[in-house]
Amino acid sequence: MIVLEGRVGVSLLGPNGRDILLYEVVPGKSCIQSTLGLLGGDDYSAEAEASEPTRLVLVPRPVFAELLDSSPAFRKVVFAAFAERMQAMMQLIETMSFMRVEARLAGLLLERADEEGALAMTQAEIARAIGTAREVVSRRLDKLARAGAIRAERGLIRIRDRAALERLATDPAL
Repeated sequence: MIVLEGRVGVSLLGPNGRDILLYEVVPGKSCIQSTLGLLGGDDYSAEAEASEPTRLVLVPRPVFAELLDSSPAFRKVVFAAFAERMQAMMQLIETMSFMRVEARLAGLLLERADEEGALAMTQAEIARAIGTAREVVSRRLDKLARAGAIRAERGLIRIRDRAALERLATDPAL
């Protein structure tokens, strides 16, 4: 799958019903789960969901195999994308294993806020993106709001103290 327009979130659903966002596929990028299925023949282990109106191209297995065999340029693009996504997955594992929830939350707020410092995400969406429960996000957002770092509204978070969030996102001792 190659996204032409829009955005597709790829997530893994756990046995407890919670899910974690593995990565997002943006225009010009491909889905590594699709590539894994095409290369290995296994079923997909993740779910994909468009988070906005999306146009994409699905490459059938025979076409993919033929291009992989016959085109060094195509093969190079596929394996470069695979390597890039695997690196991102390793970073996700490291982040989930070694970064505190507060640091992951602060990093997400900084990364996804618009130029005015506003982020339009629900607590459930944030929890999914940083790999925790919605209730945990709710408590951490309340704490950040009490400290003056953010102002939380329904479905919208406004950054009030970017420097405080940057310290939280980068200092593992905080």
